[in-house]
Amino acid sequence: MRLTTMSDYAMRLLMYVGRHPERLCTISEVARAHGISEAHLTKITHQLALAGWLKTVRGKGGGMRLAASPQCIGLGAVVRSMEPDFSIVECLSGDTTCQLTSSCHLPGIINGALQSFMQHLDRYTLADLLAPIASAADRELPLNFYKHAKLATL
Repeated sequence: MRLTTMSDYAMRLLMYVGRHPERLCTISEVARAHGISEAHLTKITHQLALAGWLKTVRGKGGGMRLAASPQCIGLGAVVRSMEPDFSIVECLSGDTTCQLTSSCHLPGIINGALQSFMQHLDRYTLADLLAPIASAADRELPLNFYKHAKLATL
């Protein structure tokens, strides 16, 4: 499975704006920061505003800001609002020409994997993306340390 660049750029845009809560951000500054075309970001900004993730202000001195706190912006919800189609294989779309559809288990298995993927994203918010990256010393801890530390915090 591969998400479209719309989701990728939407996350980048939300992270940029989320890191500057004290002011309005502009499409041109986000475009420069991430090397993305302004035209493409304009379309993404519009989509994010329609979905309720961004507030936009037009005119001189305008820009955008988050429409909710980063803790209230779920990553799964953002991806769902940006992705046009989750039909990973043809048989998941309503318009299939596959001859095996009536006797095949693949759609159920693929759909289950997609649900697991989205449930995983649903556990995170924009705040998780804005959190500081672990220090180099923390990254050198053994992998099983994280497993036990995570269990202890549950």
